[in-house]
Formats: sequence, C-alpha cells, structure tokens
Amino acid sequence: MRINKILVFLLLVVICESCNEDKSEYTPVSESEILFAGTKTIPDNHFLGDQTCKNCHSNQFNDWEGSHHDKAMQIASEAAISANFNDAKFTSQGVTSRFFKKGLDFYVNTEGPDGTYSDYKIEYTFGVTPLQQYIVKFPDGHFQCLRTAWDTEKKQWFDLYPDFKVVHSEWLHWSRGGLNWNTMCADCHSTNVRKNYDQSTHSYDTKFALINVSCEACHGPGKAHVEDVNRLGDQYKYSGKLKMTLETKPKVLVDQCARCHMRREQISEQFNFEGSMLDHYFPQLITEPIYHPDGQILDEDYVYGSFVQSKMYHNDVTCTDCHNAHSLKLKFEDNRLCSQCHVPETYDTPAHHFHENGSEGAACINCHMPGKFYMGNDFRRDHSFRIPRPDLSITYNTPNACVTCHKDKDNAWANDAFLKQYGPLDNTHFSELLAPGLRGHLNGLESLLTLAKDTTYPEIARASGVKAMRNYMNANTVNEMLRFLNDESPLVRGATLDVLSEINTIEYANYLLPLLKDDKRAIRVKAFFGLGELRETQIPAAYKAVYEKVKVEFFTALEVTSDFTGGRIKRADYYLKKGDLVKGIEGYESALEIDNLNNIIRTNLANLYYNNGQFEKAESAFKIIIEQEPTYGPTYYSLGLLLSELERTAEAIEQMNIAQTYMPDNIRIYYNLGLLYNKIGLTEKAERTILKGLKIAPQNENLLYALAYHYFQHEQLNKAKNIATRLLEIAPGNAQYRTFLQQLNAAN
Repeated sequence: MRINKILVFLLLVVICESCNEDKSEYTPVSESEILFAGTKTIPDNHFLGDQTCKNCHSNQFNDWEGSHHDKAMQIASEAAISANFNDAKFTSQGVTSRFFKKGLDFYVNTEGPDGTYSDYKIEYTFGVTPLQQYIVKFPDGHFQCLRTAWDTEKKQWFDLYPDFKVVHSEWLHWSRGGLNWNTMCADCHSTNVRKNYDQSTHSYDTKFALINVSCEACHGPGKAHVEDVNRLGDQYKYSGKLKMTLETKPKVLVDQCARCHMRREQISEQFNFEGSMLDHYFPQLITEPIYHPDGQILDEDYVYGSFVQSKMYHNDVTCTDCHNAHSLKLKFEDNRLCSQCHVPETYDTPAHHFHENGSEGAACINCHMPGKFYMGNDFRRDHSFRIPRPDLSITYNTPNACVTCHKDKDNAWANDAFLKQYGPLDNTHFSELLAPGLRGHLNGLESLLTLAKDTTYPEIARASGVKAMRNYMNANTVNEMLRFLNDESPLVRGATLDVLSEINTIEYANYLLPLLKDDKRAIRVKAFFGLGELRETQIPAAYKAVYEKVKVEFFTALEVTSDFTGGRIKRADYYLKKGDLVKGIEGYESALEIDNLNNIIRTNLANLYYNNGQFEKAESAFKIIIEQEPTYGPTYYSLGLLLSELERTAEAIEQMNIAQTYMPDNIRIYYNLGLLYNKIGLTEKAERTILKGLKIAPQNENLLYALAYHYFQHEQLNKAKNIATRLLEIAPGNAQYRTFLQQLNAAN
C-alpha cells in the first residue's frame, strides 16, 4: 500500500514504574503445560484421501462432493475450467488479456511483471462459484492468481478490482505478492500445506498432501483413525483423534473453522492440528479500514471477526447450526433458519419487522445480516447479527440496513422510524464505546477503557478497544493498560502486547516476562518482541530457559512471514529494539525489495538513514517518495527538516513551502518555516509565517514562544512581554516561560 492509504506508525518513548517492581499477581501456566517451539510436520501419507473416507461415511462424502471445499483448487482441465478460453478477449485498466487453448492446455496472454505481454499456461483453477480464478506458474516456485476472473453466473470475464489501477511494478499486480498463491491462498485451499519459502533466494517449494479442502483438512489426518477401525472392528470406539466432530464444543468448533475463515497473522511454520487456533494464528482485530468503526464489515473479514462479535456466538450458536458441515449450504433459505432458536410468533411477524410477510424486508437476514459484494461479484453477509443502528450512522457515517433498502431515505428518517417502532435501546452495544476511540474523539480513551474492562462485551471488541488505545498513549494510559496483560482473554493480552511493544523502553520487563509462559504461542511470540530492548544478559534466571524456547518460536514466526513486507519489517524492528541500526536498515531495504512502491517503508527507511548519518541516502529516499506521490505533504516536510539540518536553508524553505500547500493546517510547518526565515534574515516573512500559524491555532505554545523570541531578538520588547505573559496564562506552571518573562522585564 502507498503512504496516502495507510497511517504511518509512530514509536513512543514512555517511562513509568521501575522494572524491579514485583508482579506476583501474574499467574503464568507451568512450562510443562505449554506446547513449545517448532511445529511437527505431519507426513503426507498420513492423509489418506476422500475416497478412503467415503468407504464408511458415504452420506457425508455425498454432501461434500461438489462443494466449495471440494472445488477449492483443481488441476486445470476441460472438466474443471468453467471459463471461455475460445480466443476470448477482455480489457480493463488499459490491459487486454486473451484467453486461448493450445491442444489440451489453457493459456492467457497478458501483461507480465516487466510490463510486456507474454503467454502464460493455466496450471490450476481456484473456486467454483460465483467466480473462478486461474493460477499461473512462475519461476522459483511462485504461483500467481490472475486478476481477471470468470463470472460463473453471468458467463463472462471480469476484473476483480475494476476501479483500481495497478502498474506492473506494484506489489498488488497479479504477477507479484498481492496475488501470490503460495502465501495468500494455499494455506486454506489445500490440505497439509507447507509454504517452504526461502528468503535468501525469494523462492518457494510449496507442498501439500491433497489439492483441495478435503475431509482431512478439517478432521485431521485419517491414518491413525483408519488403523484403529481396521484393528478393532466392531469394538471400535471414538478415541478423540479427529477434529471437528459432533463432540466438539461450539466455541472450539468456531475456532477450528476460523483458521481459514478469518484475516490473521501466521505464527507457526505450518498448521498441524496441535494446540488451538492461537497457537498458529492471531486474528485481525476491529480496526479501520478493515471494519467500520462500529464493527460492521467494510473490507473482507472472512466471517470469523464478525461472528465472534455477535450474541449468537456468546450463546453457543456455532457454524453448523446454520450451515451443513459438508455441503456448506444453509439448512434453510428462509426465516426458518432463524426460527430454529427465535420464536416465530414473536419475531417472524409484522409486529416485529414492520414489513409484509414474505417480502424482502421481512427476511431476518436483510435487517440483521446486511452484506457487500467482494471480489467483484461475491456477495457476503455480515455475521455480527446486529440490530440496525441509524443513530450511529448519523454520528460515524456507518451503514445501516434501513437506508440500504430504503435508498430514497436518509439516516435521520431511519432513526426516527426506529425510535417510533421500537423505542430507545435498553442496553449499550460495544460499538458505542469502540467507535469514539477509533475515531479519536475527546472522550475516546475513557470509552475504550470502559469497553476493555467490561468482560460482558465480546473478546474481540475488548481487544480492539485495547489496540485503539495507541491513539491516546501517555504514562497514565500505559498504567491503565498493564492490567490487561493478565486478562482472561488471550485476544486482550495479545492486543495489549502489540501496543506496549511500540514503546521503546525496558521499564515494563517484569510485566511482560510472565507472558513468555502464556499457554498460547501467539501471545508468547508477541511478548518476546515486546522484550526486544532487554539484553539477554538481563533475563532473570527464572525465565532464561523459557526465553530460549520462545526465541525459537519468534524467529520461526519471522521466517514464515518473511515473504511479506510486514514480516521483514518486524525483523527489522526487532533489531532496532536491540539497538542494531545497521540490521534495522537492512531489514527495511529488504522489505522494499518485494514492494518497491511502499512509501511507508521508504519513509521509515529515510529516517533510519538520517539517524545513521547516511544523509545522501535519506535525501534520495525522500525524493523518490515525492516522485511517486507528489501530493503527499509530509514528505516535503521531512525533506525540509533534513535539508535544514544540513544547513541547506534555502532548499529547506522551498520544501516547507510546498508542504504548506498540501498541509495548510499543520502547525509544525509554520513553526519551522518561521525559524528558517529568521535564520537567513527574512524577519518580516518569519513574523508573517508564525502569525499565519497562530490564526489556525491561537493557543499553540510553540508558535507563541517562537513569536515572542522573534520580537525579543528584534528588540520589540513590549510585544515579546505581552506574548510571554499570555504563555504564562496558558501554562502558569511552566518555568521556562516564567524565566523568559523575567529576562524581558530585566531588559526593559
């Protein structure tokens, strides 16, 4: 992503209590209870295939056959391919792709990674309905998914991202990282996948036991189970060796499905059915722009992140209550699906939904599960099962089902209608506390703390509240957050570690060390990163052994994500925590190798170059950003600061003036520009610049002090005294302002 699409991450330095403080209230599990270190690979021959399962489970097999899981990935063939490859052409964003056959093989001629057109053989199909994608083999084990897909309902080619221009050199181009099968798709579309990425050669040797989402992708390898059945015959009793059975508890089942139905970061080398979901992955929390600030879907969330927000989940409703576990189809296509639990006489009536029975408005899912189209034509419903909230739509511009259907009405109408029909709500939804915090409102921190402390709210909402506290970081916030390191929810513990890990200090070591013994691998790995500033010689004896074990897990997590820029940056940030600036720079340079247009990375790299005294490289990096994104003001500002430091004042002024045109409300620009004008004797310009800034922020202390000092330098002592007096009125306890005023009085 480019810098104008994502907020830049800032590291904070905060110093609080001594790391010698006793934290005996923390209760980590014993090391003997923890599944530690590397994940054990399951041999492919332990997966026996679907035909073996069919021998005893024919009904389940018949449901599964032809399902989205069955057709998740197939070898390209006449039987598997749905699309028109009869010399069909499709043009989008200036790129024309031609689909054709050579004998029994299928090909596409399209723009490649160097911007030229080439013929590419289709190796695999991906998916079955409502769209089908096609996969091409590239050198070094890379497999790439075409951006052009086949609409299986309209029987036509279409662009997955028709409004998004991507050039061939971008990470998001189909031939590069954004549509790479090995890392973006394989883990969930096949069985027993090992990515096998080698960063030194940027190559893959990806393996799988079975090409699709087979029976054993969900239930685990069948070898031991079949051996038990064959050995014991009629005496066989279920031994617990399989996953996702009728014995599986509702929330555990959701976690097991979540592996492939959520956005997440990967922690373990591969998924091998050991431990829990959080021993292998950590889910995406509720943040913008993945979600709306109230938790509704915005970008793709793959269902889990929505469902665990819901009352359904917290009342032990699970995936298979609505979906057939094997065909994946809904058990009912009408309100009978909901009336399995909700009394139809109460809810399936105009007295509740205020629509004519049988109409679209009377369908439960249209009010409580509104949806969006993703990937061009794939309609997916929000699984948070929420009551429409037009009042939140008014405040936060979030969607609601009412005006989604009644397109001629607005949110105010919807809110009035809601209040008339249902009256005021009698409880607080977590979104009323999360949204103001995500949006940075004045009472945002208070709302987030209320949310995070209240264990009646969903874990994911509480964890998201903790994560959003990074918008309000100061010493008091950190002290409030420390309690969440011992929260019962691992999601909350993980979110807390993510935020505290952004603080460059060892002051919290005694708070973080117990988390090395957490029973979830994802939490241990996050704790290890958070302890990055601690030298290994500073690790207490009681934690040395576990520290070494988690170190293996941490570097495994880095390896498994090293084909992402995020993984490479994580490694770089770890070395920066260790004080190794050279390795930090190497890590950011490495990240740019796989996403050369990512200007968030380049901005951070430019600052690292500056800190390392590599001024020419820093200047060059800033100029590349400007060339790629000429309207992004912060880069001109950063370059101006660099040039000022290098005593190239005239050039610095030029960059600051450009920054001002793109960021006219940024007070720091007026402050620095005023100082630069003063430096070269342009005193009138200096004064006008600072005054211009004060029109925007009349109470800004930095600008006021700069103006007072400017007047003092030019012997306008009365003006300087007036401003110094004003500064003391704003900040009566500031000793610097008081001393300055005393100096002015003495000079007068």
